[in-house]
Order: sequence, then C-alpha cells, then structure tokens
Amino acid sequence: MGSYDSRLIFDRPIQELEAKLAATEADPNTPAESLRELRRELLVLQRDVYSKLKPWEVVQVARHPDRPQTSDYIDLIFDDFVELHGDRHFGDDRAMATGFAKLTDYKVMFIGQRKGKTLAEKKECFFGCAHPEGYRKALEKMRLAEKFRIPVIAFIDTPGAYPGIGAEERGEAQAIALNLREMAKLRIPIICVVIGEGGSGGALGIAVGNRVSMLEHAWYSVISPEGCAGILWKTGTPENSMLAAEALKITSRDLKRFGVVDEVIPEPPGGAHRDHAQMANTLKTHLLRQLRSLQSLSGDQLVDARYERFRRLGVFTESAAANESRRQTRRDAGANGDEAPAAAGGRGTAVPGRA
Repeated sequence: MGSYDSRLIFDRPIQELEAKLAATEADPNTPAESLRELRRELLVLQRDVYSKLKPWEVVQVARHPDRPQTSDYIDLIFDDFVELHGDRHFGDDRAMATGFAKLTDYKVMFIGQRKGKTLAEKKECFFGCAHPEGYRKALEKMRLAEKFRIPVIAFIDTPGAYPGIGAEERGEAQAIALNLREMAKLRIPIICVVIGEGGSGGALGIAVGNRVSMLEHAWYSVISPEGCAGILWKTGTPENSMLAAEALKITSRDLKRFGVVDEVIPEPPGGAHRDHAQMANTLKTHLLRQLRSLQSLSGDQLVDARYERFRRLGVFTESAAANESRRQTRRDAGANGDEAPAAAGGRGTAVPGRA
C-alpha cells in the first residue's frame, strides 16, 4: 500500500486494518490462523467499501497519488517501448507519451497521457494537461501506425487539455477537433482505455476508438466536477463539486449503462493504487483480448464499426402515445390559427446508447 492519504476519509477503516495486519505479521508469535482471519477481514472490507463509492469519492480515488499512471503501465505491460518525440510543427509535449511497443506478439503504437510523479515531472508534464502540440504529436504517430498497419493503444488520464492562452493561440481546439475527425477515418484497430481521469475534450482527443473501456474507479466526463460547479454555482467548493459529480454521471457504472464505454475493467480490492502489478496484469489481459477480437477486421470494417459505435451515443426513442399527442397538438394549433408550443405533446424517453 502507498502513503496515507487523509483526503480519502472513506478509506480510513481499511488503512487502520492494514496497519493492524502489518503489526500482526511483524510479530513472530502470531498464530497463522489469526493472520488468515485478518487477511480475510481486510479483503471483505476493501470489497465492501469500494463497491459503494459515491461519484465524488471515485474522483478522489482516480486522483490518488499512488495510482498507477501511464509511465507505470509502460514498464509493467509493454516490451521494447521506443518513445517518439515531437509534432513536426512546434515542439515535444511531455504530457503526451507516444512510441512503438510490443505487447507479447503484437507490435503496437502506444499513445498515453502522462502526469508525472515528482513535482519536477508534474511541472514538465503540466500535470497531465496536453498542449496542441501533444495532440498533433499523437495524430502524427497514429498516422505512422496506419502506414505500418499496426494497432493503436491509447491510455487516457487527464483532467483536461491545458487551459492556457498560449495553448489557445496555437490552436488547441482545432488540434483536438482534427484528431476526432482523423481518428474516425484510420483503417487500423484503435483501443482506448481511461485509466484515471478522463476530462473533457482533452480526453476525447485521443479516445475515438473501436473499443473504449475504463478502469472501475476511473471517471470520464465532458467536464470536471470542479469546472461544472464553477459554471453552475460560481464556485468549485467540495460541496458543489460533490453535487456536480452526482449529476454528471461520470462513473464507470453509469457510463457502461449509457453505452459510452464498452467495458469496465475491474480493479484490485481497495483500488489500483494498492496493487500495481495485479492491475497491470488485468489490463494486459483485456488489451490482448481486444486485439484478438479486432485483428480479423478489414480497414473498411474497422472504420464503419467505429462510426456506428459513436453514432449510437445519445440515441433516444419516442413512444407512440407521445408522437400522437404531439400531432394532435399541432392539428389543434392549426385549426385555431395558433403556432404550436415547441414543448407541447411531451417528450420521448431518452435511452442513451440504444437505437
């Protein structure tokens, strides 16, 4: 387990039991049965607490300082990673890691957002907030992958694109928009995984894939809870951020239900920050399974499937009664010479992710 984090109030009982177990294990006179019982109790507690996390608590877990990051997964999952730098326009964005890698027998192009661990690394990586040159670098390497006909694996972990004047002046919005368009047309498999934070267009800029998954305690949203709270209530206090997190439906459970993500990847009991190796093994198994499922598809099939996947998002159905009510309202309005109210007749029932 990593360092104690006082922000995770809900995690305190687990940390106290872990401390008790560590002290018990250090005592050579402790009976083996007592150790087994404590370990069972800890496992049950971890599963119970982390199965009931509220959305704001999920955000806190996703930001845990000991949570495995892109750099950790590169070391634990991939072989022979060769990093590629620069966007051929402006410079090299350290917040975006790109390069060739091997995943067992598969050669892949890896794209991942990098936050950094030490303060110096975090400042160098802008705390995971990529600039336009980062998105251009990612697209350049994806096009290179298409040239060599190798799949792309993208790891998303960012609070959002860099919110600075310089980034805006260099065309950040245009760079992200271009990525969305061009990724939709790439004739190679693209597998995307949200490993921590998936904030706004900064996340979506490398997340147009044939398969989009997320770790169990990651979050993925059009805006961060603090940003949403700042817009709605003019202040991003913890209380307002908690309300925003509830309303945004940012957790893996909600997004799987809406069809925004295809699969939720389970984390070790107590979160990925407690066992990097186990989380990496689970993620590696997931990636290999997705690669096998996509390798037989042609370029046209990959592009069509990717298009259909995103077209399904936000689809809703209308009941026959609602349609008839709307038509009757229009007939009545026409008979009276009035303009039908825009909202008359009732709305359909939203069914996100379903046709």
